[in-house]
Amino acid sequence: MDPSVAAGLPGWVGRRVVVRHLLPDGRATDVLGTLVAVDGTRLEVRRDRLHAGEDESARVVRVALGAVLLAKPVPPPPVRRPAGDRR
Repeated sequence: MDPSVAAGLPGWVGRRVVVRHLLPDGRATDVLGTLVAVDGTRLEVRRDRLHAGEDESARVVRVALGAVLLAKPVPPPPVRRPAGDRR
């Protein structure tokens, strides 16, 4: 991870972020949600959404800083309109 990004992470706590990181098998994946914690070795992101079949234990994702490829703040999610509202 770029050291300048790592240095800025603590200032992003509480903000919505996207974090691209490596899985143990070498594939990359993204996590989107609120950055809730950062320390010297890892960060924690509370995901915006769960996938079908996941329980609340999957809500917070912990990622080792060494596995982070990219991290950046992103805007809030768009406001969802009720079904059938076509304005």
